[in-house]
Order: sequence, then C-alpha cells, then structure tokens
Amino acid sequence: MHIDLTKRSRRCAASLNAANRCPQGQNLLETVDPAFAMRRRPSGSLKRRGTPQVIARVFLSLMAVFALVTDALAQETITIGVTTTGVPFTFVDTVTQQPTGAMVDLAKAIAHDNALKAQFEIMAFPALIPALKSGKIDLISAGMFVKDERKKIVNFSTPVYAFGETMFVAANDPLNYKIGDLKGEVVGAQIGSTFAHSLQGLGIFRQVKLYDSIADIMRDVKLGRIKAGFGDQPIVAYQLSQNSALGVRMVEDYQPIDRGQVSLAVAKDNPELSKRLEASIAKFKENGELAKIFARYGL
Repeated sequence: MHIDLTKRSRRCAASLNAANRCPQGQNLLETVDPAFAMRRRPSGSLKRRGTPQVIARVFLSLMAVFALVTDALAQETITIGVTTTGVPFTFVDTVTQQPTGAMVDLAKAIAHDNALKAQFEIMAFPALIPALKSGKIDLISAGMFVKDERKKIVNFSTPVYAFGETMFVAANDPLNYKIGDLKGEVVGAQIGSTFAHSLQGLGIFRQVKLYDSIADIMRDVKLGRIKAGFGDQPIVAYQLSQNSALGVRMVEDYQPIDRGQVSLAVAKDNPELSKRLEASIAKFKENGELAKIFARYGL
C-alpha cells in the first residue's frame, strides 16, 4: 500500500466546489441538478410532475458528495513489520499481548504525526525484508542495521540508534573470552544478523550455528551445546536484566566486531512514505521526542 491521498483529495475538492458554487440568483437545485433548470416555468414555479424525480437526483448527488468527503477524510492505515525477539526494540507485552518496545513506540509516533493508523504485523526477523518487498507491510521498524547489501533492496531512514553485538557464555563459565580464544569452537548467532556474516568471515570457528532467536542461542549456551553466543548488546542486556535464570552471562569488556546504526526501512517504490518518515524523524530529534522514546527502555 502506498500512502497517497492526492487523487481522493482532488476529487473531494471538486465535488465540494460543485455543491457549494451557486451564482447569484440561481437555485441550489439548479447547481446540483442542471435538469432542474430546464423544468422551471418562466414564472419560476416548479412543475409538480417533475418534483419527486428532481428531489431524488438532488439527494443522490448530495450523498455522493458526502461519500467523497468521508472517503477522503478517512484515516489511512500503515502496516508495520516488527519481531517478537528484539527486546527492548520490539517484543510482545505479556499482559496486553500487543507489540511494544522502543521501535514500536517510534512507529506509533510517526504514524500519529502523519495522521495514519498504525497496524503491526509480527514476523520473524528474516521475513521482514521479503514482506516489505512483496507489499505485505509498508514499513520495517525493528532493531535492523543499515548495511550496503540491504540498501540495494530497501530505502533506509536516517539512523535513530547505534549499537554492536555482545558475547555471552554459560553463567558458570568464569572466563572473559576474546574472539581469538574461541578458535575451533562452535558458536551461535541469529539468522539475518549482520554480525553472523562477520563471524563466519573470520574463519576461526568450527561452526557458526544460526538460530531463529537469541532465546534459542541462550538455551544452547546454557546446556553446553555451543561454547558461546552472540547477540545485539541492548537486546541481550535487557533480557538478562529481566530474567536472571537464563543461565548465561555477558562477557565483560567484549569489543564488538560489527557496530551498526538502526534505521526504519521502506520499499524502494514508495518515495512518498520515505519523505514523510524523514520529516517525522527530524522533528522528533529536534523536539527531544526520539530520545524520550528510547529512554523508556533504558537505551
């Protein structure tokens, strides 16, 4: 869906002009129904035989104008793709069962700023870009990094946040590893994450096992199935702060190999939405709203 009210606005305006334009001395019925003028007697009286038909035509004309006005003023819906595994950027509130998080709040603020109704579609992170390309969603608002390969497929907004990955190991493992210390080990990373590709490119691990979610990586680290896991630092930190029984801990003083910037994404063929997105982000940076949104989630 492309957010564009131009055609409907013009159509509505034309109808309103036609309905309201009454030259001096001309009856409103003549304006809406020209046939009415033909049935007027020279004295200005109306033939009784034509009156019901004229009234019916006038009523239908006014109803058509009303329908156009209502159609033009109806609030458009913007469909936004989010994930459930991107705490604190995007996740599902356990009480309301509704999407929440910093990027969800930002998307809601942008929708409100543009008089749009926000509708959220929950999906796995790897499915976000395909859904945007296919038109299933209009906007991606998640913890997604801007990358050159992704820029070939979608249009990114101005960055709204920046962070890197972190390493986590079993809670009973006391060592603070460096990347090189894990040579020959099996480690885990999330499918579609930028650092998964970077880890594979190092060529030092026996395997970089890919998972659908950070929760799945944490489970295998806790059970000793893999030596260490890698995930987005704010997401891992938030999950550990909310649940001390996950059985893993973040490695101290870890230096990320892939630090990136988070942006919202729009389809290449929707420049109008990109323009409106940029205007809202610039406004929120200027008035401090962007900082307030991220501060709600400790970011």
